[in-house]
Amino acid sequence: MSPADSTARSRLEDQIAWYDAKSRGNQRSFKVLKVCQLVLAAAIPVAAAAGAERWSMAAAGGAIVVLEGLQQLGQYQQNWTAYRSTAERLKHEKFLFAAQAGPYTAAPRPDALLAERVEGLVSQEHAAWTAHREEAGRQLGDLT
Repeated sequence: MSPADSTARSRLEDQIAWYDAKSRGNQRSFKVLKVCQLVLAAAIPVAAAAGAERWSMAAAGGAIVVLEGLQQLGQYQQNWTAYRSTAERLKHEKFLFAAQAGPYTAAPRPDALLAERVEGLVSQEHAAWTAHREEAGRQLGDLT
């Protein structure tokens, strides 16, 4: 294994681990917020039928709005799916490289090709993330 190969493979492993962890964290955040919203939404008609104070039902409704706002600000669902997609594409590269298959079959320098392809995937994801954040910022600006 050449030093360049070691560097490219190390970078690949690092990026797979990062995107995998970020995907899991965003998935967890999204699901926690959604479960809380569902529980609160289901509790409102039950509380109304049980004769609960109006303020408690209003508070639950307000909490649902706040939880949805937090989800929109954090973009947890979008990040979860984008990070998962990138992690899976990086894993695909890892297996193609290990098998010397696909674009690596006839590559004169497979390690250099791996480095280029990994950085291309990471750059694509970063560009998409940046564009998505800018769009979200414009939408928030439209609300003010």
